[in-house]
Amino acid sequence: MPGARRSGSVVHLVGALAGCVVGLVGGAFRWCLERAETLRGSLLDASRDLGVAGLLVPVALAAGGAALACAIARRVPAAAGSGIQDVEAVWHGEREPPRLWPLVPAKFVGGVIAMGSGLLLGREGPTVHMGAAIGTEAGRRTRLDERDVTLLHTSLAGAGLAVAFTAPLGGAVFVFEEVTRTVRARLVLLTLIGTATAVGCAQLILGDRTVFAMPDPVPPPLALLPVFLLLGAATGVLGVGYNRLVVGALAYCDGVTRVGPVARAAVIGAVVGLLLGIDPSLGGGGEQLSGLLVDGEVPVVTVLAGYLVVRFVAGPLSYAAGAPGGLFAPLLALGALWGALLHGLADPVLPGGTGAASFAAVGMAALFAAVVRAPLTGVVLVVEMTGTTSLLVPLLTACFAATLTADRLGSVPVYDTLRVRMARSS
Repeated sequence: MPGARRSGSVVHLVGALAGCVVGLVGGAFRWCLERAETLRGSLLDASRDLGVAGLLVPVALAAGGAALACAIARRVPAAAGSGIQDVEAVWHGEREPPRLWPLVPAKFVGGVIAMGSGLLLGREGPTVHMGAAIGTEAGRRTRLDERDVTLLHTSLAGAGLAVAFTAPLGGAVFVFEEVTRTVRARLVLLTLIGTATAVGCAQLILGDRTVFAMPDPVPPPLALLPVFLLLGAATGVLGVGYNRLVVGALAYCDGVTRVGPVARAAVIGAVVGLLLGIDPSLGGGGEQLSGLLVDGEVPVVTVLAGYLVVRFVAGPLSYAAGAPGGLFAPLLALGALWGALLHGLADPVLPGGTGAASFAAVGMAALFAAVVRAPLTGVVLVVEMTGTTSLLVPLLTACFAATLTADRLGSVPVYDTLRVRMARSS
């Protein structure tokens, strides 16, 4: 027993220190992404002065960025895509935990290039995967046994998600609900210390602000709960369609053998670049768009519908480019658009004072729940990202309905599908 206690103390210390590294690496990654997005915005603004010829600037930027990011992922195959399915595969014993080198540099640089050029990808995938690799490396360097190495790999993946969205509790719940689907004392303690130190160190770089500055909304009346139940059910149907489109886009691109993967990524990037030239909100991870919607700055219904349709297709297309990047952030933006659109359509019959921002926030969590099939994680992420708890009851109601609907329609959670697909291709 004394030896077991010493072993536990060592692994907790290693987890805390590794969490600090995850926070610094993840914080630097977010900082670089912010600078890259600012630079992209400046280039897009300047290109508008060139008239029609100015469309070539975003097209060249996104095509070149997608091709370069894909080329990096071709050199380091584990760096392609989200990486969350890789983390889950390690937990299930289907893969060995990854090495820090060359995965982390490839994921970092490739992710900044891919997302900075405008592809509809999320920063959480790379930070989750980098966090897992850092946890693995820390465990191996300190000569812990394989069981503890796997625990560090998994718990520090949650720390990566926590850093991506400044959501320590969300990162922890993600580990228990999505990755492991279990709660064990040793895993809980490692995850808590890892996410706490990671977010604390990331705040040294990013500050302690929430992702979205959402004004605290007035809680919707209880009479509206059936409305949120219907919203959740409709979102479940949308989530099933999105899952199928993600997998279908990957399968279609794999079937295009006449064009090499890098050239294919360049074509996808060119399409996204054209969208960026038309309207910057049609590309990118969508954080700024989500922020505007939950802040109550909502366009007219026709514009919302246009954004929704384009991003619904462009998100899976961007993921099929094979560049480093995740699904969460574009998914949250899509959910915010969906919620705001449903509010706009139902507004004439809703009670006065029911704001679109509330529907946007609930839509974010509900679509996440439908696609990932992790409703509690979706609720906690949205609460931490917006800094408000007044929508907890509508969030829980909608996420319940979205998850149940997607299950009843026979849809498999997206990362389960991607993990099976990865195993077949390896």
